[in-house]
Amino acid sequence: MNAFDHDRAGRPAAGRRVTGERGPRARRLALGLVAAALLAGCSAGPTEAAPGASAAAGTVATPDPSRAPAGRTPDGTLLVADFGSDTVTFVDPGRDGSGKGGAPIASVKVGTAPYGLVVGEDGRAWVATAEGVAVVDTRERTRLALVPYETESGPVTTGEYRGGGMGIALAPDGKHVYVGVNVPGGDGAVEVIDTATREVTGTAPVGVRPFDVDVSPDGREVYATGHDSFDVTAVDADSLETRRMEVAPYGTEGGLGSWLKPHYAVVRPEDGTLLLPFEGERLAVLDPRTGEVTIEPMTANTHQHGAALAPDGTLLVVGTGPIGPDDEDPSLTVRSPDGEERVVPLDGPHEDVAVSKDGRTAYVTGGFTRDGYRNGITVVDLDDEKSEPVLLEAGNRPLGIAIL
Repeated sequence: MNAFDHDRAGRPAAGRRVTGERGPRARRLALGLVAAALLAGCSAGPTEAAPGASAAAGTVATPDPSRAPAGRTPDGTLLVADFGSDTVTFVDPGRDGSGKGGAPIASVKVGTAPYGLVVGEDGRAWVATAEGVAVVDTRERTRLALVPYETESGPVTTGEYRGGGMGIALAPDGKHVYVGVNVPGGDGAVEVIDTATREVTGTAPVGVRPFDVDVSPDGREVYATGHDSFDVTAVDADSLETRRMEVAPYGTEGGLGSWLKPHYAVVRPEDGTLLLPFEGERLAVLDPRTGEVTIEPMTANTHQHGAALAPDGTLLVVGTGPIGPDDEDPSLTVRSPDGEERVVPLDGPHEDVAVSKDGRTAYVTGGFTRDGYRNGITVVDLDDEKSEPVLLEAGNRPLGIAIL
């Protein structure tokens, strides 16, 4: 069943409380209203560069297989989803993971326009593509299977608004993979894949364009962030029953044309709350048990996408750049658990971020879903505030990222 709190028209859910004051971006909602006539997405119209080509991207770096002996991928290698091609790329992160001297090792074909990916303790990567979920042996660097979707998502295409898999997550016990499937023009779905049989064992309806999928620490719930429906859908991992929780700190005015929508979330392990950054101004903290959303201030003042948590609870958030004349340029926000923030400038738009196991280094993918991307990763030293970010060549329009 689909037990939504309220309907798609944006009427408030019973019992939901949102606290926090409106900031400058709320006064610029006219931008979203103008855009509403032009698009059904995140910015001012579906411009799509040819795969592998962008004024800021340059050429795609050729992998150097000599960096990794045949049949063995070193620990600490980066794996990125090449949204600009049908591959994932393995990347040597350089000396001590700093990016210095690093380069691509190898690329493996997975399927059209891969988006998100996740890697299990067994070394298998699960990659959400437009065609299905690819299963990759990261140690041998080979594709093992392609699991087709059960949800009908239209023709296999590329581009920001393509159908097929977007966000993807792995259950804590490694037995199931959950993938958010975008259905152009309609609600999406979360599909459940049994990792042993590599078969879809169930589906659940979720919001529109499920950018991100996360799992509760105990594995009992799955959370799909619906970009174009201003919501997070909680899916019971056993029954697949759902409940919708609106997350719209700026309201839902402007609908599909609004820029002020959720993108990525992280789950805070200690209390199970979801952290959703908005526009470098507001951090929405969603308690999935009650549906209550509270707001904490942020300082980057830029449109935000990818997010990750370091082992010590530091929140990393990718700023993609301005949507209005008063906004700041692309950045990486480094937010300590007590709310103190450091904003690291980035050279051009980026999309997603991963953090090293020791919490000392952040890897920010330069792919981005729109124009202005680069075929690389920006490496940020989280310990040394005076160090300059290192640019590392990596794949073809890299979006999703994991550290092996």
